[in-house]
Amino acid sequence: MKTILFFLSLILLVVSCSGPSPEFSAAYANGEENPTQIKFTNKTKSADSYTWYFGDGTISNQTNPVHEFKAFGDVMVVLEAKKGNSVSRDTQYVNIPEPPRTKVKIETRFGDMIAELFNTTPLHRENFIKLANEGYYDSLLFHRVMDGFMVQGGDPDSRDAEPGQQLGLGSPPYTIKAEIGAPHYRGALAAARKPDGMNPEYESSGSQFYIVDGKQYSPIELANVASQYQTVYNETHEEIYATRGGTPFLDNLYTVFGQVIEGMEVIDSITNVAVDGNNRPKEDIRMQISVINE
Repeated sequence: MKTILFFLSLILLVVSCSGPSPEFSAAYANGEENPTQIKFTNKTKSADSYTWYFGDGTISNQTNPVHEFKAFGDVMVVLEAKKGNSVSRDTQYVNIPEPPRTKVKIETRFGDMIAELFNTTPLHRENFIKLANEGYYDSLLFHRVMDGFMVQGGDPDSRDAEPGQQLGLGSPPYTIKAEIGAPHYRGALAAARKPDGMNPEYESSGSQFYIVDGKQYSPIELANVASQYQTVYNETHEEIYATRGGTPFLDNLYTVFGQVIEGMEVIDSITNVAVDGNNRPKEDIRMQISVINE
């Protein structure tokens, strides 16, 4: 693999030239096996203490830390060195490549969907992979279908459910800490959860998920959603919601941990089926989920 760490050094001397002169280098902690784990070598001389800022909200006071990044692309890292009342900084941009995304296949009687799982939501990704490999989802139902909104499944009670039985409360005996961040574009794979009143931390169901159908939003409509839900959107968000569509009113409220990249016509077929008063399809739609690569 070609060298993928790029540095742009900027040394800021605060107080006087007699202060420390911070300098550091960065390299893979474990070769190229895990390119998101970086070892930092501190080359600073004559400093009393150090503070590292890794650009993802975390800091360290170690001299030579090892840090695993959750963000990808050019990440700004700052080494702050102190000596007495003097404080100096070395700022470098470290390029963190995103590891290959795990793909899963979701099989239905209408066809198959292929989804990528995001590396930025590792708790949800690993849980989904684990359940899929265990066969947890095999023969479960898409028990809630709403045209123009989403299709939901993953309730373990649905495997042997009687016709017309209300579903949606089943799950493993655990929840998953929220990893909220990605938007709800059409095809988003997201985790269901209990309502805010009983779930103030927005923790996700251990197994239930939904795939976004949604609709297209004009810039004005998206601005209204942003105002109502106190969300900020940039030009990229506006373009994708206007062309691909989605459900922006769910942004910042639920964890999106993947994206369907093939087979969205399957969602179109599922959302066209007849449903009962609880939005459960009158004819069962079962799933089987398998991991394509890890």
